[in-house]
Amino acid sequence: MGGACSRKRDNLVDEGDQFRPRYSKSGSSKWMLFTLPRAGSDILRRGQGKCPSLMELCVAKVREDINKYSSFSMLPRDISQQIFNELVESRCLTGSSLEAFRDCALLDIHLGEYPGVKDSWMGVISSQGQSLLSLDISCSDVTDCGLVVLKDCPNVQSLAFNYCDQISDVGLENLSRLSYLTSLSFKKSNAISAEGMRALANLVNLANLDLERCSAIHGGLIHLQGLKKLESLNIRYCNCITDADMEYLSGLTNLKELQMSCCRVTDAGVAYLKGLSKLVTLNLEGCPVTAACLDAMSGFSSLLFLNLSRCGLYDEGCEKFSGLSKLKVLNLGFNHITDACLVHLKDLVNLESLNLDSCKIGDEGLLNIKGLLQLKSLELSDTEVGSNGLRHLSGLNNLQSINLSFSMVSDNGLRKLAGLTSLKSLNLDARQITDAGISALTTLTGLTHLDLFGARITDHGTNFFRHFKNLQSLEVCGGLITDNGVKNIKDLNSLTLLNLSQNGNLTDKTLELISGLTALVSLNVSNSRITNAGLHHLKPLKNLRSLSLEFCKVTATEIKKLQLAALPNLVNVRPE
Repeated sequence: MGGACSRKRDNLVDEGDQFRPRYSKSGSSKWMLFTLPRAGSDILRRGQGKCPSLMELCVAKVREDINKYSSFSMLPRDISQQIFNELVESRCLTGSSLEAFRDCALLDIHLGEYPGVKDSWMGVISSQGQSLLSLDISCSDVTDCGLVVLKDCPNVQSLAFNYCDQISDVGLENLSRLSYLTSLSFKKSNAISAEGMRALANLVNLANLDLERCSAIHGGLIHLQGLKKLESLNIRYCNCITDADMEYLSGLTNLKELQMSCCRVTDAGVAYLKGLSKLVTLNLEGCPVTAACLDAMSGFSSLLFLNLSRCGLYDEGCEKFSGLSKLKVLNLGFNHITDACLVHLKDLVNLESLNLDSCKIGDEGLLNIKGLLQLKSLELSDTEVGSNGLRHLSGLNNLQSINLSFSMVSDNGLRKLAGLTSLKSLNLDARQITDAGISALTTLTGLTHLDLFGARITDHGTNFFRHFKNLQSLEVCGGLITDNGVKNIKDLNSLTLLNLSQNGNLTDKTLELISGLTALVSLNVSNSRITNAGLHHLKPLKNLRSLSLEFCKVTATEIKKLQLAALPNLVNVRPE
């Protein structure tokens, strides 16, 4: 949630030659001699020794005694906003306590995924009147009837109704007068049709529109033609969208971001977009296009991010990639391209991220990316790349993340990565990696993520983990580690995620050893010999949110007792 003081919005919004000033409720909190924090929900979570502010203490007290107050309308707006935010974040807001915020002139009401939101809440929401600028009631039970009252909030700029399956074309019509809207989101609203989208034609200031997973809007994009300020359009997973719909987007020359994953758009549809010279991001993942669509992209002079994953591309036509010289991010994963395609990528010297997941790429193909010195992320999972190919990566000194899972890389190849000291994330889930390979990585002291799923790591190999003091995520699944090996992990105090699943010799001793890793948020020790008797060792892990002990000698009842007694933040548990 945005706090009342979190952003300045005093500027005028224009509609043609008309201007409307922002309204504000009388009263202020300038009498306070300190800066108001955004919310007070973190008071009890702060480290020992840090004193909360007076406002934080007051807000926390109001939350505790919320049933004693009937109205906050006489408070300065920034204070009532902060109390509201705190109640929402702590899940203490109810239909009854919401009434206390009637006529409080709140700026932001963010109730996305909040339980119990329905039409009866909309009266209080609409009472914020001309002050309300942002509303999110995603995943609520609000219906078309609930949206009628939004006519009392003419200055609202941002609305989110994602996954509200009881809102239809009728509800959309109630938004047609909100001409100051700049952001509107209706994800997975299957009751919205092409005809209902007629209401969007009046939203002349709309800059961001999200219609992801709306399955009945084919033909409705015609009503967007007049939205000349539109900069971002998301129609991902709208499998009703075809080439014919693309024609209506051709005049939206301010578009900077277009998300079209899994639409039925072909090369012919992309051709309609040729004039969108300001386009920065284009996502065509899963669309039935070929490399021929690159012809239209020659006009995308600002294009930085391109996703062509799962499009079924072949090498033919890939020579046109060389013209996209400004690209920073290119995703070609799950296509039929080979080393022959990579020849045409060697001039993309601005690339920072390249995804070749599951492509038919081999060692020699990597020769063509050795000059991409700006690369920070490289995805080579499930390719034919082996140890010899990694020699071409030795000069990529900016590389921070590399995924070599399910590739042909062995211990010998890892020695070629030893000089990439900028690496922070390394995924090596391959069964040909052993202790010897890990020993070659000890120069990579900046690693924060290490995934060794399926690698043949023993207790001896865990000795080398001590070099990775900055590790935040460690996954050593399916290895040969025992409790003795866990002794080399117990001092990695930065760990927030630890996955030791499928190490069948781990016992309750492992839980005792890792009990000092108090930063852990996620722990997985499934398929081990851990029992109910060892669960008490987890009590110090107060930050734990996810715990998996599947196929262990533990019961859901004992885990539930642990959760209630000592782990209040635990929300994801296996077995349940």
